Amino acid sequence: MPTWREITSTNPSHSENYAARWRRLAEEGADIYGEARLIDAMAARGSTILDAGCGQGRIGGYLARRGHRVTGIDIDPVLIAYAEQDFPGASWVVGDLSGDPIGKGDFDLVVSAGNVMGFLAEEGRVPALVNIRDALTPSGRAVIGFSAGRGWAFGDFLADASLAGLDLESAFESWDLRPFDDNSQFLVAVLGRSSDPS
Repeated sequence: MPTWREITSTNPSHSENYAARWRRLAEEGADIYGEARLIDAMAARGSTILDAGCGQGRIGGYLARRGHRVTGIDIDPVLIAYAEQDFPGASWVVGDLSGDPIGKGDFDLVVSAGNVMGFLAEEGRVPALVNIRDALTPSGRAVIGFSAGRGWAFGDFLADASLAGLDLESAFESWDLRPFDDNSQFLVAVLGRSSDPS
């Protein structure tokens, strides 16, 4: 799978088109907040939440409007500009999940949706998971969702998460918590910070 940088280098209008698509879906009344509703249900009001790979702020913006303290990080400055414009109640940062530290025990929850994991370069996968782990409070949880066929098999992802110091607490095949099994084409992994990464 190509990385997000490779996609936007090949197609400079990709980010604008991506943001416009989500705006159009919202205007048409589509339910675009399922992931955010789950995270909101998992979090005490006023939690610190990191939207890892936040795009144009769809999930983090929803959570900020519900009283959470949200920071969103994304590699794409165009999408961060949309997030800042549309959701001024959160903090938005241009940064690379694989290369930039994103907090040291600052976040009660980390959410990464929208197939973000599939856009990471292979060599950046474990470093991104380590950064996510390090961003969590000791009792914090990361909720990471992505679909099959993104170049990172679910078993390999879970092995890499364990290597990065994240323990699998629960696995689902959808954001509405349908059970995960060997035939699932989507993974929503709820991960906790292990006390001692291997």
